[in-house]
Amino acid sequence: MKFNYYLALLAGILFMACSSSDDDYDGLNTITASSSGDVDISAEDIEFDTSYLDEGTETIPGDDNDYVENSTFSHIVYIAYNGSSATVTDADGVVSQSVSGADVTITSTTKEVEYILSGSSDDGSFKLYSDYKHKITLNGLTLTNPTGAVINDQCGKSMYVVLASGTTNTLTDGSTYADSGEEDMKGTLFSEGQIILSGSGMLTVNANCKNGIVSDDYIIFRPGNVINVISSVSNGVKANDAVTVRGGVLNIGVTTAGTKGINSEGTVTIEGGRTTILTYGGTVIEDSDTKSCAGIKSDGAFAMTGGELNIQSSGAGGKGINADTDITISGGTVNIITTGKQYVSGQYDSSPKGIKGDSSVVISGGEIYVTCSGGDGAEGIESKSTIAISGGDVVVNSYDDAINASTKITISGGRVYACASNNDGIDSNGTLYITGGTVMAFGTSTPEGPFDCDNSTFSITGGTVIGLGGESSVPTTSATKQPVILLGGKSYSNGTYVSLSDSSGSSLFTFKVPRSYTSCVLVVSSPSMSVGSSYTIKSGVSVSGGSSWQGFSEDAGVSGGTTLQTVSISSYVTTSGSTSSSTGLGGMGPGGFGGRW
Repeated sequence: MKFNYYLALLAGILFMACSSSDDDYDGLNTITASSSGDVDISAEDIEFDTSYLDEGTETIPGDDNDYVENSTFSHIVYIAYNGSSATVTDADGVVSQSVSGADVTITSTTKEVEYILSGSSDDGSFKLYSDYKHKITLNGLTLTNPTGAVINDQCGKSMYVVLASGTTNTLTDGSTYADSGEEDMKGTLFSEGQIILSGSGMLTVNANCKNGIVSDDYIIFRPGNVINVISSVSNGVKANDAVTVRGGVLNIGVTTAGTKGINSEGTVTIEGGRTTILTYGGTVIEDSDTKSCAGIKSDGAFAMTGGELNIQSSGAGGKGINADTDITISGGTVNIITTGKQYVSGQYDSSPKGIKGDSSVVISGGEIYVTCSGGDGAEGIESKSTIAISGGDVVVNSYDDAINASTKITISGGRVYACASNNDGIDSNGTLYITGGTVMAFGTSTPEGPFDCDNSTFSITGGTVIGLGGESSVPTTSATKQPVILLGGKSYSNGTYVSLSDSSGSSLFTFKVPRSYTSCVLVVSSPSMSVGSSYTIKSGVSVSGGSSWQGFSEDAGVSGGTTLQTVSISSYVTTSGSTSSSTGLGGMGPGGFGGRW
């Protein structure tokens, strides 16, 4: 969908709504095979939704200054805009005012002042000088400043922006800014100090020259409101220290190459609410480096503990979440789609990524859905260090590696589905440890496969493990303490079900094949398997009843099918079937030190 379409919808406060129910995500990111046999990665478009959330009652700590409720504002100054003029009403006489047309400048040396802004003007602004924290209530304000920031707060203290209940407010800057001397004026809604947004109204911010909402300190979004930010030049939301989303609805759209939906030089934290970010820009070269578009860019850490985060990036080299240090997800729902291709210009390149961390990526809860369809380099989850998954549901469909880490991947719990249409399902350039959870990994034809750990240690000591691909790293015999079967030389049809059953015919599990495979390697392991027993693998079985997740079930009824192999297990790592070159027997061979098979 084109960005201009959404821009028009935002301008008219008319959005196409998308449901936030969990059921809508069940088939959101899937891989299907086309008639030619190639794999096509498809995902539903992400759309803005301006409907309010039912977030319940917000808990307000009594000693936290980030909550406007913990401050008293005994003086009220009213600023009413009316076309080409503005009126300031200061009953207590606590501020100094300067009004030129509809441009209002306030200088205050008084504590506890609230400013209530209302009315409309297509050539107006509000500028504040103060030494104290203050409250700005937007009470049905539509304000455009053709030559600069609409709200320009030159105070380094907290600015509480409250959206009055039931009101709609719009702030729009111009395409150029007048010279402001040494004063910063970095966006449509700007503050030198902290910005804390609350209330139960709606705010739309249109940025045509610089950032949308920007603070030289930190920004906090609280529950209860709807905030829409559209930037045609720079970032949607920008902070020097941190951006925290505690709740509410936040819709952000950016169109220019290299820009970010949320950009923090410190940390980014999502605790609740529904955040939707659309980026349509690609990658540019600045200061001898590439600068790619991203839904969220954190120069520090990114953390998510709750809420809903939806990101779609369509530009070349575009990212969903991009953090310079750790990424941690322990709750909430994350849905990321990237469709852009790899950016290459001379010696410079930038690849699209769903989730990219320069340090560790840690997932302990929540639901994570990632789709990256842009060709070479389009990876789902990438860490330049380590990846650790101990809980939650992780579903990744990508063109390149679905899950990739530079030094180590550890999966100890949760459910993981990693499917690559042109590379490995799970790829560690160092070691790979699976100790628990449910892990399904699907790669493509030789030399790619479900698991790749570059001849380093590949250990399976727990969990249910399923893999399909042209080749696979073989679990390291000395480090593997749960039976594993590698079955080579078999073919599988897209959409069919495969079962693993014990000698009595009882099914341990079934799974659905996401694409067609010819003479590939199947990897299976289960805590229910034991050395000294035999197990049968069937293809084309019929599945009924039970519970299913991404085509996987442990309690479904199973019938029919064709027996591919019955395998007797005499050691923790057992290979069976064809070991011809077409199955990629390599490295140190089956049972060796993590070789490719």
